[in-house]
Amino acid sequence: MLARRLIYVMDPLCSWCFAFMPVLQRLAEIAEAEGMSLQIVAGGLRHEGEKGTGSIELTIYDNEPPCRAIVSARSLDPSKVLPFVIQLQQGFHSKGMDIMRPNLLVKLAERVGLEAAQFAQLFDSEEMRNATLDDFHWVENLGIAGFPTLLAEAKGQLALLTNGYQPLEQLEPLLKRWLVQNK
Repeated sequence: MLARRLIYVMDPLCSWCFAFMPVLQRLAEIAEAEGMSLQIVAGGLRHEGEKGTGSIELTIYDNEPPCRAIVSARSLDPSKVLPFVIQLQQGFHSKGMDIMRPNLLVKLAERVGLEAAQFAQLFDSEEMRNATLDDFHWVENLGIAGFPTLLAEAKGQLALLTNGYQPLEQLEPLLKRWLVQNK
């Protein structure tokens, strides 16, 4: 039997994903208690230097580096991905850090227990660039156009729990109902 899992499609630059993190953490606890794993997939909100406007000056956001950092962390140690994503989101949304900078990404990875040199080497690899593009293409091929998106998978079948922010009060009963139906 194929394992059941939650798949969280997000982007570290997405403010709704930042707001969704406490909801995700609670849902992940519920899923883990039922033997499910959590996989975080990088969504690719803005990549290849799409422009966004700041209040005073033009800012270029390229989410490929922080998304590649997520994919790299997932490759090194899946258990560190959620804490790493939290570091990325807090850094960008709460502290105004430029999480597009590779040296900062390495520091944040180290902060969650990933070995800095190993992370940096993997992050710089063509393998991780391609794996990140694979995440982006997987998301596009599913037709996911908004974040956060949360999917549940059982027996190779995906179920959409939410596309867009929803509060815990709406999602917890939905996940519990799905768990009962997909034992």
